[in-house]
Amino acid sequence: MKKIRLFVLSFMVLLGGCTKDLVSLDYAEINPAIFPKTEADLEAMVNSVYYPMRGSWFNGLFSTSERGVMMLSDASTEILTGWYDDYLIATQHNYRPSDVGITRFYDEFYNKISRMTITIDLIEQSTVSEELKKKAIAEVRCARGLMAYTLFDLYGPIVIAPLEVLKKPLVEEPLARMPYDEMVKFIEDDLLAAAADLPHPSTAQYGRFNKALAKMLLIRLNLHEKKWDKVVEIADEIIALNHYRLDNDYVGMWGLEGAKNSREVIWAIPCDYEGTSENQWQLMVLPAVYSPKGGWGTAQSTWWFYDTFEAADKRRTMLIAEFTGTDAIKYNRSNPGDYLNYGPIPLKMHEDAARTTSFSTVDIIMYRYADVLLSKAEALANQSGSPSQVSMDLVNEVRNRAGLLDLQLANYSSLINFNNMILTERSHEFWCENGQYR
Repeated sequence: MKKIRLFVLSFMVLLGGCTKDLVSLDYAEINPAIFPKTEADLEAMVNSVYYPMRGSWFNGLFSTSERGVMMLSDASTEILTGWYDDYLIATQHNYRPSDVGITRFYDEFYNKISRMTITIDLIEQSTVSEELKKKAIAEVRCARGLMAYTLFDLYGPIVIAPLEVLKKPLVEEPLARMPYDEMVKFIEDDLLAAAADLPHPSTAQYGRFNKALAKMLLIRLNLHEKKWDKVVEIADEIIALNHYRLDNDYVGMWGLEGAKNSREVIWAIPCDYEGTSENQWQLMVLPAVYSPKGGWGTAQSTWWFYDTFEAADKRRTMLIAEFTGTDAIKYNRSNPGDYLNYGPIPLKMHEDAARTTSFSTVDIIMYRYADVLLSKAEALANQSGSPSQVSMDLVNEVRNRAGLLDLQLANYSSLINFNNMILTERSHEFWCENGQYR
């Protein structure tokens, strides 16, 4: 009994020694007087915003697997089809809130925008030169605009936390989705600011953001909003940079070094065998029996899409409609087996038979100059209410590179026919790129 009394007394003394003034510490807080202080510090912060933009099955927005925006977006169109899991959901347009494979882009990436907002604030408070600040903030704002636009395109307005809320991480504050017009303005403001301060593409480092990319994203945003005059204006600004031109070799842009050497590519994500940034396209689309090196064969194109191409179209050659497998069987439309039963193999990228891992060294092309030309053609026609020869010439410039003859304006004189034609041309030009052909 005596021992019990002593224990109770000791416990009461301990309780009396507790303080009511305990303050939780936020160990994520960075002191701007300490970091960033040098150009190397800034570079480390800026590099971090590229991380979620890379190709990665685990946490990359632009993975070339079923966990990336492009594959699921194109699976919801005539370009790709799937027969299980997220592919099938996208193909059937049978979305539910419980379909994590469809909703995960929102759940896993919208908070990256908050991290970028905090990064901008830390850079602004730092003691580095104003010139270094301006350059760094431009890259971060381009990343934030790209992330916000991609999620907006998928889900509509999203939750974007203001800086004052982010500065109080221990105070819980429920936030609503941004109003639609505010969402559009948020993205536009970021991209306009980025376009003003990012480097000219001739001086930008390959794989990093440049002035033309910010403007290309503005074109996408304004096409989304049907602001045709702005699309024309921004397209002309990119053309006036006098840097880009259509690559004579369409297929070659997806070669082992194609994107790096092309004056058509506005932005590509560099990839390597080590998986710093992963390209898993060949693994995803090549069947196991494909020679010389196969993959998992998780998706096919559709025969309906294949049949929309003209026979001479060079862009169709990357849709593999026939091959002889390692089992010595010739697979084609008449004898599809389990490999061509839905459609051809969408081998948009070089097969990279030398790969020894799940990854390829072919870079992921995200945006190209051809998009500028076709976007301008669409905007000119819709701005005036009727197609013009100028619009048709832009379309034919892209078609000619694909080995095709000119289309005649007389056959597409109505706006609805012209827009349908543009949509088809965009699907032929941009299939399996960034999920943004439409």
